Amino acid sequence: MGLIKDIYSVSFYEKFSQAVAEVHPSFNKQKFIEAIYEGDFAQKEWKERMKHTTIVFHQFMPENFSETVVLIDKIIKNLKKNKFTEGNLAFIFFADYIEVYGLDDFKTSAKSFVSITQFISCEFAVRPFILKYKEQMISEMTKWSLHENHHVRRLASEGSRPRLPWAMAIPFLKKDPASILPILENLKNDPSEYVRRSVANNLNDIAKDNPQIVLDIANKWKGHSKETGAIIKHGCRTLLKQGHPEILSHYGLESTNIELSSFEIKTPIVKIGDYLKFQFHLNNKNEEPKTIRLEYAVHYKKAKGHLAKKVFKISEKNYLPNQLIKVDRNQSFKIITTRVFHTGIHQLSIIINGTESETLEFELIN
Repeated sequence: MGLIKDIYSVSFYEKFSQAVAEVHPSFNKQKFIEAIYEGDFAQKEWKERMKHTTIVFHQFMPENFSETVVLIDKIIKNLKKNKFTEGNLAFIFFADYIEVYGLDDFKTSAKSFVSITQFISCEFAVRPFILKYKEQMISEMTKWSLHENHHVRRLASEGSRPRLPWAMAIPFLKKDPASILPILENLKNDPSEYVRRSVANNLNDIAKDNPQIVLDIANKWKGHSKETGAIIKHGCRTLLKQGHPEILSHYGLESTNIELSSFEIKTPIVKIGDYLKFQFHLNNKNEEPKTIRLEYAVHYKKAKGHLAKKVFKISEKNYLPNQLIKVDRNQSFKIITTRVFHTGIHQLSIIINGTESETLEFELIN
């Protein structure tokens, strides 16, 4: 598997420039490709190459933004006609173009997002428009939530997430997400799972700053449909991991008479690169079946010496009365890019329906 930056290859630019030339006869393919590869292109990473493509593309387009938007539409239609990698991540520079050069032309840009997102997602590009135009942009996105195309409907939800990963945050929506709730309401029964998952992720974002709003929505949507139920469950995943009492109660998750025993760490000393191995027994001592959400928490030692808790789900299922089970688990300490491990004493605990057990210690070494 190649590097993500290599999607911007000679072959890509040749095919793309040919598609442009077919709808824009004055476009100079050779000069465009030369301009792309001028300077330190080989040293640029993926995002830098994408931004560079946006800038070079702009140099070969009409000065009038509205004219360029019409051309982009024609180019996309031609790319689709030629079956040239619809949805390919390389084309995200179309969305970036609107973000960079269309911020002062709200009407044209909003219309263009509807068109472009049906080819390549625009959730990052809409963020500066939300920040600049606030209610005007959210009103537009609420209309998108009723659009016939599922990509446009998803953009309404995904683009308005208060905490969209790898994108600029929207502080006023983190503080008060009331203006985007009609979007989620419109999409709670969407026929597309792609859209419904975005709604759940938006709810999960909201829950991090405004848990009560999400709890209220969970109660309001309860029993609406199987699909809406799945949205609520996924949208409340952070609250569930935090052991939030109201959401645990919402799902009937209580830990009374559920017994944890024989909890032990089988590898009290773990090398970075190896696995922490542990086991325990669980017994439903109630006289009726119980749904048990089973998790464990690793309390990682951080650079400054404090511990930071990370929760991992094991399962959530029904247990019969006096059903005793043994659980064996391995937790990886292999080196990954998203987490830095620090040697020293760490802790481990088991979480049963939001109730955390006592912690056991283990040592991480090089």
